[in-house]
Amino acid sequence: MLNKPSSSDLANVELFVMDMDGTVYLGDEVFPWTLPFLESIKKSGRRYVFLTNNSSKGPKDYVRKLRKLGIPVDEDGVFTSGEATARFVKREYPGSKVYLIGTPELRMVFEEEGVKLVEDDPDILVLGYDTTINYEKIRKGALFLRKGVVYIATHPDVNCPSPEGLVPDAGSFIAMFRESTSRSPDHIVGKPNPGILIELSRKANVSIDRIAIIGDRLYTDVELARRAGAISILVLSGETKPEDLKRSETIPDFVVENLGEIELQ
Repeated sequence: MLNKPSSSDLANVELFVMDMDGTVYLGDEVFPWTLPFLESIKKSGRRYVFLTNNSSKGPKDYVRKLRKLGIPVDEDGVFTSGEATARFVKREYPGSKVYLIGTPELRMVFEEEGVKLVEDDPDILVLGYDTTINYEKIRKGALFLRKGVVYIATHPDVNCPSPEGLVPDAGSFIAMFRESTSRSPDHIVGKPNPGILIELSRKANVSIDRIAIIGDRLYTDVELARRAGAISILVLSGETKPEDLKRSETIPDFVVENLGEIELQ
């Protein structure tokens, strides 16, 4: 079942893009092989970025968390679906007015990208994982969608893990608006959709065929790599188990038990 990459398999990789929970840590415990692997990337003269679909927080929030866990990372070392969406909007719809359903942290990401946020008469509605959502946001969002504004979602995850269990994520909000307005997003940027990797590759100035995505989920991390044209490495230290591979139509390029089995020269 394992299909470990050799150093020659990864010789052309310039950027390693990693999922976080289940890949570099589990809960609040960093895997013992994580820091040595990150150091091996640095010693090889290459770079790494942590990628997340969670748009309720900004890159700076994740940098603080990772540093608290002892994981070395700078502010360009984390890329979220929220940042990807802000960059997508700025590039594809320059000058547009955006009504954002999102947290204060997501608003900050959009403002830092120079996207114009409004409360009335928007050109675009952007829907994120809004842990501060209320009925007024829902009401206004539904009315704007009925008027035909461009509709963009940061990512499609139906649920988000929490210490208490799974809780509704952006995908659940998408379903709610679909029931009310019969509208589905015109664009969904986050994993497994290639938009998030396209925006990251532009920011990092590296072509997608020189990116390796490492993660523990077949339907997000590996599927993103497949759709975008990047190398995929599945780790079995998180959600996916060997029996899941047998049933999956999404096949990773390489499979390892954990990051410690990826050798770089």
